[in-house]
Amino acid sequence: MASKHYVTALHTQIGGGAKISIQSMLNRPAEDIEGSVQQAKELEAAGCEIIRAAVPNKEAVRLIAALKEAVSVPIVADIHFNYQLALESIAAGVDKIRINPGNIGDDSRVKAVADACKAKNIPIRIGVNSGSLEKSILAKYGHPTAEALCDSALYHASLLEKFDFNDIVLSMKSSDVATMVKAYRLADQRCDYPLHLGVTEAGTRRMGIIKSAVGIGALLVDGIGDTIRVSLTDNPVEEVYAAQDILKSLGLGDEGVKFVSCPTCGRTKIDLISLASEAENRLRGCKKPITVAVMGCIVNGPGEAKEADIGIAGGNGEGLIFKKGEIIAKVPEDQLIDRLMSEIDKL
Repeated sequence: MASKHYVTALHTQIGGGAKISIQSMLNRPAEDIEGSVQQAKELEAAGCEIIRAAVPNKEAVRLIAALKEAVSVPIVADIHFNYQLALESIAAGVDKIRINPGNIGDDSRVKAVADACKAKNIPIRIGVNSGSLEKSILAKYGHPTAEALCDSALYHASLLEKFDFNDIVLSMKSSDVATMVKAYRLADQRCDYPLHLGVTEAGTRRMGIIKSAVGIGALLVDGIGDTIRVSLTDNPVEEVYAAQDILKSLGLGDEGVKFVSCPTCGRTKIDLISLASEAENRLRGCKKPITVAVMGCIVNGPGEAKEADIGIAGGNGEGLIFKKGEIIAKVPEDQLIDRLMSEIDKL
């Protein structure tokens, strides 16, 4: 079920029935202000709705103000261990903090961060993973199990709850998909906090997307999860595109093209693989909520894809343009994509 509680960062609601938001993280060096700002702009243009930036030292706090000036989406400061960096990021105008309270020192430090966030209505994400578990929890379970991840996340939340702070988002990421899925299912049963879904260290583009789609999709299809990040060893813009595709495949995306194409077979008389790739690339920035089909067979294509708003079906050196299964034109192969784009512009 969708989380009953919700948090808001710069008018972006997470949880409480809000649409699922897409996150990514800058991967330029934190001291590279110009490069980080440019990457943030690229992420925003690609459709990223929340951008996280590492703040490893005091100098990196300067990045917060630069990002706030450059983009309109919420900025999250990723803090490890140093509570003073959290306080300075809050003062610099950050919209959300990612920090684990159990790692920053005694109660006075936890209270200082909680109070500073509360004063400015800034939520905190607690992010645990297989490498961050407390020794006592590891001793109890023996290794990073789903139960261990969930226990750790709720332990960190309890440290904030002591100071009446509840604007919390939880993540329990693992590089093992089955462990990740089970951990989030347990958290969904045990708390009402919004859940940030992700498979950590998922890998390069191919395997990372597969693992993320399986793990994130398995939870979303059951209504678990409020915001997602696809972690790839790649350009973070690719993370955004992958997240959009995961949401669209489940009918959860609110804009953009749903793309359908057939796998080809011995009846295919056209270079469908190249046509499909070109169509997908040219439609990447299209915000229209439409379904576009690229089919390989004139005989079966229009019928099999009749639910598509528009599509093409290949023949022998030519193809058909169809809308809702109805053929509207026959076009030479080398003109198919241009004509398809022209017809989409009219929709």
